[in-house]
Amino acid sequence: MAVTDCPGVRGDAPPALRLQLLGGFRLSRGDGHGGSQVDVSASGQQLLALLGLRGPATRSVLAGTLWPDVAEERARACLRTAIWRLNTAGSAVTDPRPGVLGLSRQVRMDTRDFTATAHHILTAPAEGIGPACAALMGMGELLPGWYQDWVVFERERLHQLRLHALEALSARLVVQQQYAPALEAALESTRIDPLRESAHRAVVTVHLAENNLAEAVRHFKAFRGLLRTELGIEPSEQFRTMVRHALA
Repeated sequence: MAVTDCPGVRGDAPPALRLQLLGGFRLSRGDGHGGSQVDVSASGQQLLALLGLRGPATRSVLAGTLWPDVAEERARACLRTAIWRLNTAGSAVTDPRPGVLGLSRQVRMDTRDFTATAHHILTAPAEGIGPACAALMGMGELLPGWYQDWVVFERERLHQLRLHALEALSARLVVQQQYAPALEAALESTRIDPLRESAHRAVVTVHLAENNLAEAVRHFKAFRGLLRTELGIEPSEQFRTMVRHALA
């Protein structure tokens, strides 16, 4: 069974497909959030998600990853069925070379957009990050409710990337004296990971930049109490020194 993009076929180009993995699985026609949803079987969802997160792979690797507890021939049969069902839903899978499957070029993924935005924030000059701010706020978790090993790994990778991007965003906005969005970015990182000290340092940094010493001390004390309660430890010497110097 051939799975192709058919680039040489005349007529109108096929509608773009958008694959959403953040906050839950959704495949829709059209490049906007208002596109019509495409029904995808459970096996098809896993195949698209795996290809989207890991890139092209051989059929044997895909079959073994998605159906690890069944015989190889049975796993390959399940893969063929999943591909056939995806073709009837709108060709989202292609075979770039013999024996290898990948996502079609017409598929746009929210995880790729997010990764590009996060890396832009981490590397771009401070004045070039304004349009990227909203992309990190309120972003959903990668495929909630999915517990396959390959999903858990990618979920943690994106989780850490988002936290680092939020903290970098907050620091750069402080330099620009844009304190309200800087504080929002820092607080979002504490919401995502309440025990992450670097996120709480980012919050305190914003308060100190605004000369809100009382707010800074209050936030530090709240975090210190949380650490004592949850882990029985103290904030780092770096954080304590930061607050002591501000008080001095």
